[in-house]
Amino acid sequence: MTDITTPVSDPMSATTKAERNRAVFSSFLGSTVEYYDFLLYAAAAGLVFPKLFFGNLSPELGTTLSFVILLIGYIARPVGSMAFGHFGDKFGRKNVLIITLMTMGLVSVAIGLMPSANQIGMAAPILMVLLRTLQGLAVGGEWAGATLMAMEHSTEKNKGFGASLAVAGGPTGAVLSTLVLAIFAAVAGDQFANPDGRYFVDDWGWRVPFLFSAGIVVLGLFLRSRVTESPEFEEARKAGKVQTGIPLVKMFRDAPKELVLGSLAGAAGLFLQGIGATFMVPYIVKTTAAAGDPISRSEALMMNTTGSVIAVFMIPFVAWLSDRFGRRPTMMAGGLVSVLGMWASFNLIQSAERPLVWIGFVALVGIFQPAQYGPIGAFLSEKFDAAHRYTGAGMTFQVASIIGAGTAPLIAGKLVNPNVGLTNLAIYGTILFAISTIAIYLSKETARRQTHQDLFIEEAVFKA
Repeated sequence: MTDITTPVSDPMSATTKAERNRAVFSSFLGSTVEYYDFLLYAAAAGLVFPKLFFGNLSPELGTTLSFVILLIGYIARPVGSMAFGHFGDKFGRKNVLIITLMTMGLVSVAIGLMPSANQIGMAAPILMVLLRTLQGLAVGGEWAGATLMAMEHSTEKNKGFGASLAVAGGPTGAVLSTLVLAIFAAVAGDQFANPDGRYFVDDWGWRVPFLFSAGIVVLGLFLRSRVTESPEFEEARKAGKVQTGIPLVKMFRDAPKELVLGSLAGAAGLFLQGIGATFMVPYIVKTTAAAGDPISRSEALMMNTTGSVIAVFMIPFVAWLSDRFGRRPTMMAGGLVSVLGMWASFNLIQSAERPLVWIGFVALVGIFQPAQYGPIGAFLSEKFDAAHRYTGAGMTFQVASIIGAGTAPLIAGKLVNPNVGLTNLAIYGTILFAISTIAIYLSKETARRQTHQDLFIEEAVFKA
């Protein structure tokens, strides 16, 4: 029998602390850029695009169609996760992430240069659908890759925390997008979104934030070019475990239950994310105006920005708890916090009193949304082995995004009315959190896995 005390290869042993930090930071920055671009559209969907692309329709119908285009981007994300996940599982994470980042930056610049419907007619919303689809494809490939690069470069005891730093790029992108949009909404005034403008100078305010992403993309590409490939993927490649077939087929064959449970588990947290990013800002502007103490769109965006700043720290904190106490108990407890907090926040927001609206919206975005969502990166990634982890984690998260965030503004538009306020929306959110929490309960605990060293020793014993 082979002497199992002989040192065996551990993929983390070849990864220096500097390399791990570089991988985690580049994943964080890349996710920030991706979600800055993606959520910039979400923020503009209720404030700008109904006027620019559907100005000849009623405001309600224009807003609905703008949200439909928003949903199209979410629908494209699972397709992107399948396409980019296929190559990420077969050839590695690094090069795929460079492609997704470049795609996202180019699309964002193209949106910033888009003519309005007054200039090119129906071609404007059609072109926006095409660009939004490309955005969705890029984000679909980005989330899993960035999360895996951060998680797979982290030590075993900190995988949840490492993955969460990539996930925290989402609220960081939201901070940047809403902050920049709020600044230019205030500075540009009538030139922020002028549906009657014939030239870009007439509505430059909303365009500059989209064009601004080009500079961030350049920095992100520089950092990603210096990151080493995932040590776990490299170890799997050396061991001959990288897929020669189609990772998507293997995922459906070996882990269909994990795909379903993971998609349902992430839906509720993403629902609150979608509400905060799209529906809540125009709702606050409208309801406070009707109550006689109007809150401007810039101020409402600043509320979202403040909450997102808190979420940047809340997400890693909850993920850190999941490293210590387990993914399942942490996320199930977080679901209860999210539901109770959601009801409290909605009551404060629909009061239409400025201080209460501030407290409610900031707490919703910054505390109650991350309470269950924080460990989602490691929770979903650990459901799948290295052979199809990029595809599996990406598909699961993007399906959850459609169920939760993608449909959120459309559902909110149907459920919210002056007679009941946000009550029906809170009931829907409660049901969604109940479903997500049940899915988490039915999932396997993955936080206290064996270390790489233990797994390689077992493999040595098996071979002997």
